[in-house]
Amino acid sequence: MVLSSTTRDRHFNKEIWSQDFKQTSYWLEGLSPLREAIETPPRNVDVAIVGSGYTGLNAALQTSRGGRSTLVLEAGNPGFGCSTKNGGQVSTSIKPSLEKLSAKFGQEKGLLIRKEGENALDWIEEFVNSENIDCSFARSGRYHAAHTQKHYEMITRDAEKLSRSEGVEAYAVPSSEQLKELGSDVYHGGVVFSRHASLDPGKYHRGLLQRVVEAGVDVIGNCAVMDIEKVADGFVLKTLKGKVKARDVVVATNGYTTKLTPWLQRRVIPIGSYIIATEKLDPSLVETLFPTNRIASDTCKVVYYYRTSPDRQRILFGGRVSATETNPMLSGPKLLKDMCRIFPQLEGTKISYSWTGTVAYTFDELAHTGQHNGIYYSMGYCGSGVSMASYLGMRLGQKVLRLAEGKTAFDDLPFPTRPLYTGKPWFLPAVVSWYRFRDRIQYQQSVKDLAA
Repeated sequence: MVLSSTTRDRHFNKEIWSQDFKQTSYWLEGLSPLREAIETPPRNVDVAIVGSGYTGLNAALQTSRGGRSTLVLEAGNPGFGCSTKNGGQVSTSIKPSLEKLSAKFGQEKGLLIRKEGENALDWIEEFVNSENIDCSFARSGRYHAAHTQKHYEMITRDAEKLSRSEGVEAYAVPSSEQLKELGSDVYHGGVVFSRHASLDPGKYHRGLLQRVVEAGVDVIGNCAVMDIEKVADGFVLKTLKGKVKARDVVVATNGYTTKLTPWLQRRVIPIGSYIIATEKLDPSLVETLFPTNRIASDTCKVVYYYRTSPDRQRILFGGRVSATETNPMLSGPKLLKDMCRIFPQLEGTKISYSWTGTVAYTFDELAHTGQHNGIYYSMGYCGSGVSMASYLGMRLGQKVLRLAEGKTAFDDLPFPTRPLYTGKPWFLPAVVSWYRFRDRIQYQQSVKDLAA
């Protein structure tokens, strides 16, 4: 959401906003303007893909290179969604533990699902290297900080289990050694996941888009799909720029899923995620705050995530700051306040960029991929989709090509919804308010514990 100049002026406090402040994603800075190859879609294609994010483009790359004429349709500019608005943190993406997955699906299936997270992380590194995409990909590692002593003990136990049962590289860092990892003393230690990574999501998306266009895919922006009709030999898509006949259709809309596909809309929960980027900082300060250059997150239920920019000149700080959806002018000051609580050394720092994107959660906290009524889909990455959206998009393209290697551990999983849910998360404000209240109480108690 971009505010009017009048509304923006009302919220513009020169003490916190830099003179060159922008209400856009930091990752879009310096990218050259997109040039669309064609204005109107072809009348007939083998594969039509709705959505130009990581999922859709990786699927398109597979189908086009597999010999299928492929069209990508985007309601906004290509990549306008969260693919260019996320934090650029690349993890293994699977939230439920092995114990939870095993209890639900059996240990063998649980291990396979967990393994897909590692597969996705390894695959994206190989992909950006083999495609020569310059996006500052680095295995920087993640520092997952504990906001209470109880949480430190819990994530330490979990790290030991992960190392023992899944071979995950993870180790605990006590609070006495925390400054070697993070220049903050508000946490009670943490766990390092040494194989987690980071990248520049804007450059990654742009590089991916270039490979897709080079492969012969037609990518058309500002061409919303208004209806998908199933016919005898495929589908007819009604778009703002005309009708398209396609043998196969892929829906890759994730957090931007609409009533175009009501069955999918009922199964994903759109949640706004908000990020700020600071003004340029003194290099010595950045070195103090992020001595190992790891990405960072914490154990709060309403999680914060943060990192340096690839050039280590700024801090990018993200999270959810309100129970209801808001806008970057209102979220920015709240994020700045939380950032300075964690890093008091940043007091007085100004915001240069403030933006928001929409992610998609699912009711079981798992990504889902497959077919419904003949339409292929993959979505629901639960805020950790850089590698998983890319990986499952690639596998989805292989599915369209009817290749055996397209099969994943997510295939055939039940895709749950809830009674009365139609895609508008009316329950979210109450849930977020409760979690934020609980996080605040736990944090206040942890401050007392540290003081004692």
